[in-house]
Amino acid sequence: MIRSIEELPIEGKRLFVRVDFNVPLDKNGNVKDDARIRAALPTIVHAVRRGAKVILASHLGRPDGKRVPALSLEPAGARLSQLLGKDVIFADDCVGDGVRKLVAEMKEGQVLLLENLRFRPEEEANDDDFSRQLASLADVYVDDAFGTVHRAHASTVGMVKYVAQKGAGFLVATELKHLQPLLKGAAKPYLAILGGAKVSDKIKVIDQLLSRVDGLLIGGAMAYTFLSARGVPVGASRVEKDKIETARRILERSKVEVSLPIDHVVAREPKGGVPVETVAQIPEGMLGLDIGPRTRALYREKIVGAKTIFWNGPMGLFEVQEYAAGTREVAEALAEATRRGARTVVGGGDSAAAIAEMGLADKVTHVSTGGGASLEFLEGRELPGLKVLQETASPPAAEPRRRSP
Repeated sequence: MIRSIEELPIEGKRLFVRVDFNVPLDKNGNVKDDARIRAALPTIVHAVRRGAKVILASHLGRPDGKRVPALSLEPAGARLSQLLGKDVIFADDCVGDGVRKLVAEMKEGQVLLLENLRFRPEEEANDDDFSRQLASLADVYVDDAFGTVHRAHASTVGMVKYVAQKGAGFLVATELKHLQPLLKGAAKPYLAILGGAKVSDKIKVIDQLLSRVDGLLIGGAMAYTFLSARGVPVGASRVEKDKIETARRILERSKVEVSLPIDHVVAREPKGGVPVETVAQIPEGMLGLDIGPRTRALYREKIVGAKTIFWNGPMGLFEVQEYAAGTREVAEALAEATRRGARTVVGGGDSAAAIAEMGLADKVTHVSTGGGASLEFLEGRELPGLKVLQETASPPAAEPRRRSP
């Protein structure tokens, strides 16, 4: 059983909160989209009100274990300060004497943000000494970064076993509340919609979902691999040739209806401003870039009639206006299904970005903050960042050995 932050003794304690501030920055280094920072506010505000000394840690981008100034978390700290209406202390590292001094001087209700964890190669390596250094900062550990619970890193797994009190923040608890029913007890008809580029990214989740859902709708570039498996010509569309046999096996073994596009928006180049056509069969030299109007109507009808719907992956190259209609139709149909009382869950990643861009994120039941994590959860995998929250702590971390300069 994973305890909630509400059940943890955090008053006056050093509370280490793993957040997900992996936010996009503009060319001037300012936060371009603060949705992930806002998502962490309920947990942070709760901790501040209860008088915890709140230590926040996150990664940003892929600095590969090096200090990259353009990937500093300082702009995220500045935005958090604005949202909280109070100062946020910023540390220029995530471990070391300077950080320990800042933590030792913290007063109840103060907030400290550590520098990008991935500036240290030990974070992704789940290094034990680094884990102990992080753990030495904390009396209580809370994970509120669902998007990283499938990663066995120092801040999500390694340090946690050295902290006696641990649990989940409100964001992680909300994710589990909405995702767990998709594995067991979902209201029927239960429909899954999968899109995106690669079949290889979705094979395991397809295998799991086909034993639970009443129907599967497939779109995006991965649809062309499935169409190829059925012997349907797909022109120059993207096909994972080494996954055609896998797609054929899935289609042959499925005991539920798997729907594939019956018409397509095509062009010779995958970019805007070029001539596009709508076809039932993709000609040689043409690329399928979105589902066509007949497919959109068919998919909409199935979506609005379902009681539980999980969606992961766009129906086409939605970033380009000419190829966004299919993804928009699915998003609007999900909103309609939600109005009719369905449970609708969007599985993070590009689908979450698309539904937010279309202004419909608040019209569905839940939009996950973790694309990869939500898929692995629905594959039935044991996610390391969740498993460790259920385990008994090791003896408290001794003061970690100091590294030689």
